[in-house]
Amino acid sequence: MPPLSASGVDRRLFLSSLLGAAAAAGLSGCAGSSAADTGSKAAATAPLADKVPPGTSLKISSYQGVQQLQFKLAGLTDLPFKVSSWANIGAGPDVINAFRSKSLDVANNAGIPPIQAHYQGYDAKIVAINLTRKPNYLFATKPGSDIRSVDDFKGKKLAFSQGQAQGVVLLRALKQAGLAYDDVDLVPLTSNQFLTALQAGQVDIAPLANSQSPAYLKQYGSKGAHTIPTDVVDLLSLLWAPTSVLADKAKAAAVAAYIPRWAKGQVWAYEHPDDWNREFYVRTQNLSLAQAEAITELANKPLFPPSWDEAVKWEQETADLLAEGGFVKGFEVGSLFDRRFEGIAAKAVSAEYRK
Repeated sequence: MPPLSASGVDRRLFLSSLLGAAAAAGLSGCAGSSAADTGSKAAATAPLADKVPPGTSLKISSYQGVQQLQFKLAGLTDLPFKVSSWANIGAGPDVINAFRSKSLDVANNAGIPPIQAHYQGYDAKIVAINLTRKPNYLFATKPGSDIRSVDDFKGKKLAFSQGQAQGVVLLRALKQAGLAYDDVDLVPLTSNQFLTALQAGQVDIAPLANSQSPAYLKQYGSKGAHTIPTDVVDLLSLLWAPTSVLADKAKAAAVAAYIPRWAKGQVWAYEHPDDWNREFYVRTQNLSLAQAEAITELANKPLFPPSWDEAVKWEQETADLLAEGGFVKGFEVGSLFDRRFEGIAAKAVSAEYRK
C-alpha cells in the first residue's frame, strides 16, 4: 500500500504510485504521439463490417462475473464470435494494464479511465455509453468518526484513486463544497484498498459503491462507522477498447456485435430485480436478500443515448477538473470517442431506455 500522505504531493509521483512503472513510463508521451494519432485515425475511419468474420474472438472484462451472468439469465449467449476469456477485471488502472499487455480487448468502466489512459500515452476509444442519473457512490467513514458532511472533510485523510470513478466523485464533491485540494489530504490508493484503509483507520473517508456499503456497515456500523450520501453523479458507464483492437476489422465487428447484448443484459437485470438480487447479490456476493434489495432500490435505470453529445460534454468537464488539480494535462476529449459505434446500443433497446 502506498504511503498514506498526499497533501501537496507531486502529481506525477502520485500517478506513478497508483499505476506502476509501466504507466509512469508512458507519462512523457502524454497521448499525443504521432504513432498514437496515426492508429486513432485508422480506427476512426475504417467502416464497420456488417458481419463478424468466422474465427473472431474477443477477451472481455466481466468483473465479478456480472456480464456473464446477465447474458446467461437474459438468454444472450448466442454471440457471433468466440469469447476467449471473461476477465475478472474492473478497476480502471487494472484495465489499462490489461490493455497494454494485450490480455483484454474490451472493458466496462466509468468515464475517468479513458482520460487516464490518454494521459499515459495509451490510445483507446469509447464505443458505448450508458448514462447514470443517480449517485452510484457514497462516502464511508472509518469506525468512530464524527464526520457528518462533506464540509467536515477539511483537514481529513481521503482515499483517492485518480484513475477511477471514485476519484472523480470525490473531486466533484470537494468542488461542490468549496474545498480546495490543499484543504484535504488526498491519500493515493486504488479502490480495492479502500476498505482495508478504512478498517485500519488509515483514512478518514473513502468513496464506496452503493453495493459495498451494506457489508461494510454490517461489520463496522456498531463501531461508529457510518455513511454520508452524496448527490454527485458519475454520469458515464461505458465500454471502451484499445485502438489497436478497433483497427482490426474483424475485432471491431465483434465489438459492434457485443454492444447490443451488453445493453440488453443491463436492461434485463433492471427489469428483473428479484431474479438479479437472488442470482447475483445473494448467491455470488453473499449478501442478504434485504441488503440486495436495498442496493437494487438505488440502481440506475439504464439509458443508452442515441447521441453522445452529453457524454462528450461530461467527459470534457471531468478532464478539465483533473487538469485543474494537476493530475492530467488538459486536452479535447472528443478524440476519446469512436463515433462509428454511436447509436448501436440505443438501437438495441426500447425507447424508454434511450433517454
